[in-house]
Amino acid sequence: MSKILKKIFLLSLLAMAGLQSFSQDKPPFWNDVKTIQEYDKIYAPPKDPILFVGSSSIRLWVDFVKTFKNYTVLNRGIGGAVTSDIDRYLDQIVFPYHPKQIVLYVGENDILSAPDAETVFNSFEKLYAHIRTQLPSTAIVYLAMKGSPSRKQHQDKVVKANQLIRDFIKQQQHIVFLDIYAPMLDKTGEMQPRLFKNDMLHMNLDGYKIWNGLLIPHLLKD
Repeated sequence: MSKILKKIFLLSLLAMAGLQSFSQDKPPFWNDVKTIQEYDKIYAPPKDPILFVGSSSIRLWVDFVKTFKNYTVLNRGIGGAVTSDIDRYLDQIVFPYHPKQIVLYVGENDILSAPDAETVFNSFEKLYAHIRTQLPSTAIVYLAMKGSPSRKQHQDKVVKANQLIRDFIKQQQHIVFLDIYAPMLDKTGEMQPRLFKNDMLHMNLDGYKIWNGLLIPHLLKD
């Protein structure tokens, strides 16, 4: 296939990426996952990467390639995904890449529908158990759920869920709980809108600079 045809094909795939199937035989984000798989057929993913996986805070990581240019990284975030969505597609967007390390951000979208923090934690625990069935000793960095100004009414639930996950991770091996929640607050403990885009949900470069500074020391070098 010529380079031009490849680009046309790729653009067609990307145009479909945001479309969700509502038919009963296709679960949420089916089309996104299929697009990723087709992309991988055209552009071979790196071997043994640091795999970034989770929801839109992963997918929309500002200056991702530039920030992690000294590492072998792969971004497989799915915007809007809840923890069970990532769990559902482990066989498609995690295990095939044989990651040497996983950077995981899940839970924040769960907060909107979960009745309590325990429900969010239970979904994380299930996902973690499933990851360990095939990657028992792979290093994992779990990024704590951030505080988003547009979801301020849910923050008590976020704080409690973060604590439950932190306490669980303390008892595990080969996984780190990385607190990005507290460093994003101001001196009075309030959220900082300046770290976010206009929607007050997704971060801008300033927000990601905080994440980068905290995360990079934990990443495995080639």
